[in-house]
Amino acid sequence: MTNILKIGTLAGLLAALSACAVGPDYQAPTKVENIALTNTYQQAAKLTNWWQAFGDEDLNHLIKIALDENRTLFQAQANVLRAYAIFRDSANDLMPKGTLDAGYQAAKNPTVLSSDNEAITRGYSTGANLTWDIDLFGKVRRAVEASLAEAEQADILWQDAQLQIISQVAASYGDYRGAQFRLKVAEQNLANLRQTRTIVRARFQAGFASELEIARIDAQVFQVEASVPQMRTLLARADATLSALLAKKPGQLALSNEPDLPQLSQPVALVQGENYLRYRADVASSERALAASTARIGVATADLYPNVSVSGFLGFLSGPGLTLGGETKSWSVAPTLSWQAADLGSVKARIRQAEASSDIALAQFEQQVFDALADMQFSLQSYNFSRQQQQSTEYQWQASEKAMTIARQRFEAGSGEFLELLEAQRDALQSRDQLALLEQQSFNLLVDIYRAFGGGISVI
Repeated sequence: MTNILKIGTLAGLLAALSACAVGPDYQAPTKVENIALTNTYQQAAKLTNWWQAFGDEDLNHLIKIALDENRTLFQAQANVLRAYAIFRDSANDLMPKGTLDAGYQAAKNPTVLSSDNEAITRGYSTGANLTWDIDLFGKVRRAVEASLAEAEQADILWQDAQLQIISQVAASYGDYRGAQFRLKVAEQNLANLRQTRTIVRARFQAGFASELEIARIDAQVFQVEASVPQMRTLLARADATLSALLAKKPGQLALSNEPDLPQLSQPVALVQGENYLRYRADVASSERALAASTARIGVATADLYPNVSVSGFLGFLSGPGLTLGGETKSWSVAPTLSWQAADLGSVKARIRQAEASSDIALAQFEQQVFDALADMQFSLQSYNFSRQQQQSTEYQWQASEKAMTIARQRFEAGSGEFLELLEAQRDALQSRDQLALLEQQSFNLLVDIYRAFGGGISVI
């Protein structure tokens, strides 16, 4: 009974000692300069289905396939599993470790004594070997804190990988539809020019047009014809990019032939007072890296103090008779204290390294906050400017189409100059292609808003 009380007292003392952990206790930053960070990371509720607001079945289908098949997401998810496995392994270091062993030994002339000449000995041992590193100063617990923060970081990066893949699929889909639309515009323009060329040739044969006019209209036709292969190249590139993102061979997308870019029926809007930084996985990832770096300071600091470990054995040791019983029971307890007293200079150097790493992580986190704010602001401004440019170009195209129609009518009636028609056609062609390009640009900038706000932007 007395021994049990002594053991209980010793265990309680060790538990009390191991309750402290050296090194700084981590506190997540709540402010960077005058920027409040009041909310922790939160995955946007519509991270993976925000694109349903476009009502584009092809786009929704492509994103679903990418989330199921993209190999980058497989890597990110496997990285999460690995990180949490490392965390569980670190947490197990807080508990005693042991093995169950059984061994047999036979020896001849086991010693140098003459009495043992030609002597043969046999024996075996079986039992449990236990070791326990008593975490007096929290080295293991700080390591567990660090590995947990790194596992949480891996989880955040996996969610960010989904955001990035969705953004890439949507942007590539915009490139695909944009190239498809520009190709259609080029082919329509080419058909109109060829019709004009037919009229010019007829007038030439009737003596009402010159060879210069024939050459000028031919040059314009060939110019548009030369742009068609470029559009086909852009279309093939977008197809190849989408196929890679979806883990498919090029040419297997089976998309509809309608070259319409997705359009929102309602504009995007910011919610007043919403802290969109909480949706930014890069900011959250940097914060978790800072937490891990802070915990590593405690891991390094613990080496300033002694380390206590206990090893023991409980089982049976038998001689030649190979019998089990009370007389063959065996146990041993071996406490050990070790201290890097002669190497404290290196320990202090490692502490300074850990502190410097934490300072680096803090600076990276703060810079990430500034970068995130700038990214969000620029994405909104770029989209708004692009929409303004698109609207003006649409007015320009409408005016150019009207001018081209009037010039063609006057030319066919014989009251207009050919050069006026040629110039009007050139303006209409350029403005229509520019409008198609800007429609694609606006869509891609809308994708940038989704990415910049971590999928947390609202549609009103």
